Amino acid sequence: MEWTFMGGFSGLSICFDLDGTLVDTAPDLVRVLNLVIAEEGLPPTDYDKARGQVGFGAKALIVQACERAGHTISDARVSELWHVFIKLYDENIAELSQPFSGVEHILRDLRSGGAKLSVCTNKPGYLARKLLDELKLTPYFDRVVGSSDGVATKPSAQHIFAATGHRRRSSIIMVGDSAPDVMAARAAGVPIVLFRYGYAGTPADRLRADKVLRRFRELPESILSLSRPIAPI
Repeated sequence: MEWTFMGGFSGLSICFDLDGTLVDTAPDLVRVLNLVIAEEGLPPTDYDKARGQVGFGAKALIVQACERAGHTISDARVSELWHVFIKLYDENIAELSQPFSGVEHILRDLRSGGAKLSVCTNKPGYLARKLLDELKLTPYFDRVVGSSDGVATKPSAQHIFAATGHRRRSSIIMVGDSAPDVMAARAAGVPIVLFRYGYAGTPADRLRADKVLRRFRELPESILSLSRPIAPI
C-alpha cells in the first residue's frame, strides 16, 4: 500500500502509541508488578516474558504472572490487585522509564517541520499525561488521549481521530509497536509505521504494517517515503 504526504511534514498529523513506542515503560511496569504479586507470596516474575505482555494491560500482567508461578487467583482478587497496581504505579511512574533513543530529538524535528503530534494510548489518560510530564515530553504533543478519557480505544479508529482532532485521513499517520496500533490504523484508513523494539507479542514484521523500523531516528525518512495522493479536505 502506498501513501503520500505533500510538503514535508507541514499539515501532517502523526499519532503515536506510548508504551513500547515512545517510552520504555516496561522496567517500571514490571517493578510494580513484582510488588503487587509479592502480596500473593510470589517471587519476582520473568522480566522478558512480562515485557512482551505489557500491551495487554495491568490486569493481564497480574494474571499471567500468577499463571507462570502456578498460582490460582480469582477475578475479584485480580481486580483488588489491579487497584493496588495503579496506585503504586501512579506514585512513582517514571522511576526507571525513559524515552527510547532518539525520541526527543525526532519529535522536535517533526514539530519544527510543521507536523502536529498526538498520543493515543490504551493506558489511562491521566497516567499517560503524568508520565509525559515527568519525562518532559508534554510540550511536543497537541493532544494525549487515553483509556480514561471517554473515547473508544485501540483497535477502534475513533481513538486515532480523537487524538488527532480530525478525520482527514489523507493527513494522518499512526506510529506504534503492536497489533492494536495496526488494527486501529486499518480501521481509520491511515498508514501505520511499527517499531521492532516494542512490546508486541507478535513480531512486528508479521503485522503487515506499511513500514517496520528498527530505530526511532528512521521515522522522518520513513514518513517522507510513504506516498499517497492528498484528498481534498
